[in-house]
Amino acid sequence: MIREQRLSEGKMAVKASGTGEVIIEMRPVGSVVRVAAVDVATGTEVIVMGPAASPPKALEDLAVAKLKKKLSSDSV
Repeated sequence: MIREQRLSEGKMAVKASGTGEVIIEMRPVGSVVRVAAVDVATGTEVIVMGPAASPPKALEDLAVAKLKKKLSSDSV
């Protein structure tokens, strides 16, 4: 399930993933894009930044992977 909402300077989506619902926010900052991924259940947030020319899906996948790693290291 994906619910998407456009923001004035970026976009936000709520996605169902293997870890549950994740909020993804993408905001352009000059020549880069700041991507935040937040786990809805725990409120855990991670940030990644990448070139604005990168495919949005690649940046989103990177942010979700980083979030999964953080969640797994927090549970140890």
